[in-house]
Amino acid sequence: MSSAVVTGAAGGLGRAMVRRLAEDGPVLAVDLSEAVEDVAADLVDEGFDVRAVRADLTQPEGITAVVLEADRVRLLVNNAGITRDARLVKMERQHFDAVLAVNLGAVFELTSALVPSMEDGGSVVSISSRAYLGNFGQFNYAMSKGAVVGLTRALSLQLAPRIRANAIAPGLIETPMAQAIPDEILERMIGAIPMGRMGTPDDIAEAVAWLGDGERSGYVTGHVLVVGGGRSLSR
Repeated sequence: MSSAVVTGAAGGLGRAMVRRLAEDGPVLAVDLSEAVEDVAADLVDEGFDVRAVRADLTQPEGITAVVLEADRVRLLVNNAGITRDARLVKMERQHFDAVLAVNLGAVFELTSALVPSMEDGGSVVSISSRAYLGNFGQFNYAMSKGAVVGLTRALSLQLAPRIRANAIAPGLIETPMAQAIPDEILERMIGAIPMGRMGTPDDIAEAVAWLGDGERSGYVTGHVLVVGGGRSLSR
């Protein structure tokens, strides 16, 4: 049976994606952290078909490790990402390079490596961010997520009609990263969301599942789906 590959699988969003996609079939959970093994083990205990592979996707050997473990891939979810926030005038080159390497370089390298052997009708879903529209203090992050949107558009044109490529741009999501935001600032951010709440990892996981399902979204490619509670282009 074909499988889904989810990167960044040990994080808050990644765990939700792995669990949701495991309902539809086998999943290969990928992360640099050893916690990915716990994610897989917990779901195996619940009866799901989930395998884990630890890999640094910024390194050739990490890409190779995933390719060797992947089997008849139907869906690739490029979810792995990091932040190293700073204003432009204070941005350190090592932090700029690190964010671009993970958030963009790894997406390109893993997609390039897996696409040739993906099933016809397969799907690539890459996680961008609403921050691609621009976010104060996130120069490198916003740049990397904007580039993911551009990469997605280019992939959709190149891979059609055999494989679809889409991106999801989450808004404010209830993850440990969001919970670390000072309460006063977080309240203002939530107040700007028409739905009146943060999103949940499950909100994103369901969007991934829909875009990855060729029967439900088979005519959707090259699209950026903003999952942000109504706060999309507004500041």
